[in-house]
Amino acid sequence: MTTVRITRTALTRGTLAALSGLLAGFAALTVAELVSAAVRPEASPVTAVGGAAIDRTPAGVKDFAIRNFGENDKLVLQLGIVVTLALFALAVGLLALRHRRTGSAAVLAFGVVGVASAVTRPDSTGIVDGLPSLVGAVAGAVLLYVLIGRLTRPRWVPGEEEQESEGGWDRRGFLVAATAAAAASTVAGAVGRTLNGRSAQDAVASREAARLPAPASPAKPIPAGAQLRVPGLPPFTTPNSKFYRVDTALVVPKVDADSWRLRIHGKGVRRDLEFTYQDLLDRPLIEREITLCCVSNEVGGPYIGHARWIGVRLADLLKEAGVKPPSRGGKADQIIARSVDGMTLGTPVEDVMDGRDAMLAVGMNGEPLPFVHGFPVRMLVPGLYGYVSACKWIEDIELTTFDDYDAYWVKRKWARKAPIKTQSRIDTPKPFGRPEAGTVMVAGVAWAQHRGIEKVEIRVDDGPWRPAQLAEQDTVDTWRQWSYPWKATPGGHTLTVRATDGTGEVQTEKRTKTVPDGASGWHSVVVTVD
Repeated sequence: MTTVRITRTALTRGTLAALSGLLAGFAALTVAELVSAAVRPEASPVTAVGGAAIDRTPAGVKDFAIRNFGENDKLVLQLGIVVTLALFALAVGLLALRHRRTGSAAVLAFGVVGVASAVTRPDSTGIVDGLPSLVGAVAGAVLLYVLIGRLTRPRWVPGEEEQESEGGWDRRGFLVAATAAAAASTVAGAVGRTLNGRSAQDAVASREAARLPAPASPAKPIPAGAQLRVPGLPPFTTPNSKFYRVDTALVVPKVDADSWRLRIHGKGVRRDLEFTYQDLLDRPLIEREITLCCVSNEVGGPYIGHARWIGVRLADLLKEAGVKPPSRGGKADQIIARSVDGMTLGTPVEDVMDGRDAMLAVGMNGEPLPFVHGFPVRMLVPGLYGYVSACKWIEDIELTTFDDYDAYWVKRKWARKAPIKTQSRIDTPKPFGRPEAGTVMVAGVAWAQHRGIEKVEIRVDDGPWRPAQLAEQDTVDTWRQWSYPWKATPGGHTLTVRATDGTGEVQTEKRTKTVPDGASGWHSVVVTVD
């Protein structure tokens, strides 16, 4: 019986030690969240460590995450960090039961990781960004030391009763301390989240107050025939709420338009320029229909969308700064666009100044940019993948050269220049669909921004290529819908699509991955006709 009692006691103490580790980890995170409210939300440990993890993740792994988790990739990363922290906290709690000081020191050591991550992020404001992780780690270490102290055998004093010391440890003291710690941590976390939420109120208010003026150069009406009436086809214009989002921001920046500034400087700039949000609104604005596509879009993938954008011609701003394209003797061949979160994108100067509608956009589908899509200002260059052209939350434009500077994604083995490849997609019928025999409408979209789509063809199984019916083309910078009435016969079939762009180039059959400059290949779907 004595052996059984000792085993049970040891098991109970081990379980409570692991619980102590979890409570210490929870306290560290919630205290850090509270402190981050006094610094900035991006300095919280989960955000800082998550951002550092994203920065150091190989391009192939990032592409895998986007492909498999889509826009939930950041949530998956954050959950992964929390799970890892929980496992680490459990292990530290068990370690502290045997080595109390070592366990507490381990909590401090992990806090150092948070500090290092916060202060080395591209958007770091300095050593103060490490304060939340440091204070949180100290709070966690102290709590672990106190809780483990309640689980160790107290020094026996002759003549004193041990009514509070069941099995040689202070059970009541532990429960009181653990309950108080859990309650205090919960309150700290709630207060921290509330304060961090309030810090974005000025940004929200500035967006609500923003009024987009009428463009000096409005977009032409979308042709009535641009949208085909085929069930299963996406709308020609993608609603803002449905527009894809691919970026590295774990916390969406909430930028106050009233305090926002944009600076233009660098090689070949005769004079530096700085603009406020209102400065841009006061300039002649252009309104254009432009389809955006992410380089992480697999063949047949969803990371493409179309919107009506309003903004300032970027080439006009560069000309005012004295910038010339390389073809006219300019010193810079690359624009480095910097976001408020530290992201850098590199864009060819020649492409921005060759006459296309490259812009600093302030509006999307008739309203100020949503925060997730770059409010107050983002950059757009038709015909280029987003990772080299579509900087969200932009605040700095530096003129430089490709030889002198590699932007964020180029450092991670993506191509320096990335014109959008000619692509097409079957939207209906869906893969593994079971349409009925007879006439089945096959339909989808094709795109080759800044070149336009000239022809789309469909092939059934290994048969000949047949021309699809094209919807009206809006502009060469937009996608184009197509349809094909297929006389479907019972059995399994493979439907394949290919497009020809406005230059006469036929979409290649060769399959490539998204890295380093975008996927290529024909899109196919397999269906069974009943």
